[in-house]
Amino acid sequence: MTGMVGTGSRTMADLIGLAAARYGGKPALKHKLGGEWVEVSYEQLDRTVTELALGLVDLGIEPGDRVSILSHTRPEWTYACFATFAAGAIVASIYQTNSAEECHYVLHHSGARAVFVEDTEQLAKVRAVEADLPALEFVIMMESGDADGSVLSLEMLRERGRGRPQAELEARVEGVTPDAGCLFIYTSGTTGPPKACELTHGNYRAITSALGTQDIVRMDEWVYLFLPLAHALALVVQFLVLDVGATIAYWEKDPQKIVANLIELKPAFFPSVPRIFEKIHALATSAVDAQELEQATRVGIAVRQAQGRGEVVPAELQAAFERAEQALYVNVRNLFGGRLRQAVTGAAPIAPGILEFFSACGVPVMEGYGMTETASVASVNTLDAVRLGSVGRPLPGVQVRIGDDGEILIKGPNIFKGYYRDAEATRETLVDGWLHSGDLGRLDEDGFLFITGRAKDIIITAGGKNITPANPEHELRYNRWISQAVVLGDGRPYLVALITLDPEEAPAFAREHDLELDEVYRSELMRAEIQTAIDAVNSHYAPAEQIKRFEILPEDFSQPTGELTPTLKVKRSIVQQKHAETIDAIYRRPSDRTTQPTR
Repeated sequence: MTGMVGTGSRTMADLIGLAAARYGGKPALKHKLGGEWVEVSYEQLDRTVTELALGLVDLGIEPGDRVSILSHTRPEWTYACFATFAAGAIVASIYQTNSAEECHYVLHHSGARAVFVEDTEQLAKVRAVEADLPALEFVIMMESGDADGSVLSLEMLRERGRGRPQAELEARVEGVTPDAGCLFIYTSGTTGPPKACELTHGNYRAITSALGTQDIVRMDEWVYLFLPLAHALALVVQFLVLDVGATIAYWEKDPQKIVANLIELKPAFFPSVPRIFEKIHALATSAVDAQELEQATRVGIAVRQAQGRGEVVPAELQAAFERAEQALYVNVRNLFGGRLRQAVTGAAPIAPGILEFFSACGVPVMEGYGMTETASVASVNTLDAVRLGSVGRPLPGVQVRIGDDGEILIKGPNIFKGYYRDAEATRETLVDGWLHSGDLGRLDEDGFLFITGRAKDIIITAGGKNITPANPEHELRYNRWISQAVVLGDGRPYLVALITLDPEEAPAFAREHDLELDEVYRSELMRAEIQTAIDAVNSHYAPAEQIKRFEILPEDFSQPTGELTPTLKVKRSIVQQKHAETIDAIYRRPSDRTTQPTR
């Protein structure tokens, strides 16, 4: 199923109106309210967006003005986003996990005149910094029960919009061109202060149209979305879903309910980040013997590949497949609701073994690649063209080539306009129309792109050895007990690793070994487990590329403590700064190897 037409919109500003005309009373959004799932039709979505957009016009918001959104992923985020587009303004998104200081950075840097806030918790962040925000004039509260006299509620803004003529909005929407600004998306800042990527309506219309040809989401399918809508990947998924007439079901704002939501909603498509697939993999395999798991994965891959080629499966292999189907595969599919046609993973690399496992179980997880600067996506594996370990082929209209130094260069209508108020960074990143990604990669003979490293993450040891830490890090995270692994060694004689334990798995280890929970990370038994995992990873690498020593940290990395981005990528520079003394101590210690594991 390719070549889906969608709405035929020219920009993101006219998308919702055209979707309402095309899909009418079909459900566009679904969310939980009072313990029950509630649907919002395309017509209802259009009416809400129209009234809010006219409300923004009534406030005096002009084309090109910036409007920020500070909220979890929820229907009101979508209302605010498309209302801003329709009014001709630009959305400057803010992650709901950002601190007051980080919110100040976005609001001040973008010059936002208005901000939508979710509730009193988010309002407090704005209140803490608004004295130093001269451009900010309006605060609109999503949860009206929390609004006070100093802010507007969504209903108040809608009421203001009802008093203005529809023709006024039509003129605004018509005035939005493909070259007009659509979004300021702030990079996660893994290597420095966030930069504002200026993305146009044309950028997102081009990438939405390209994705619409890939049979990723079909009309009338359900899509489950927990990713923050402040992030590029979630935004492009939302644009695609609403363009093709599918339905977005929003999460309950609780990471512990993601699997429960999947089971309940039974989506056909699930966009996510590697960490969630790693957790589901751990949940699915924790009680399965390692040898049986490896055998079931081999059998599943072999049978599904043979079926894909139209070949007859040998009887003995088919029998093994059917046994594994009843014992494992169906249970894994049910963790995703049982109706998943495909999932997609992005924002960070994922271990190939996890993709192989899910593929064997009948859960195709398609790895893709892109950046905020590419309007979210540049390449993706599809059900018709997949190569495990790669990030797929470039999307239609997108060109990818590899520079002389191995850097991935990208060109196409999806490439961003530049960094707002940072001409120097723009010139360094955009050269002769080609985006210099900062990532290293290769293209195989069939055009599939493989990521081999991040230029800025390359470790050069004291011996002059260039090492990409991403691969051993992802292999270590494959372990049941490990949450994060950061491999270090720049300018040092050898590699070491900082390890954090999975907070959801550590209690089980404590129970199994009669330990207090706060004893687990420093116990010799856990050190022995981690050493075994490191030994297994080291066996794949030359001596100079092996991890010689490690330390288990007492707490996992998190967004509030600054080590993780909102999409759960590790901020290497922050980790190195925060744990500098620990890293130095690892190098001073004579050995990490455990002999007789004891408490």
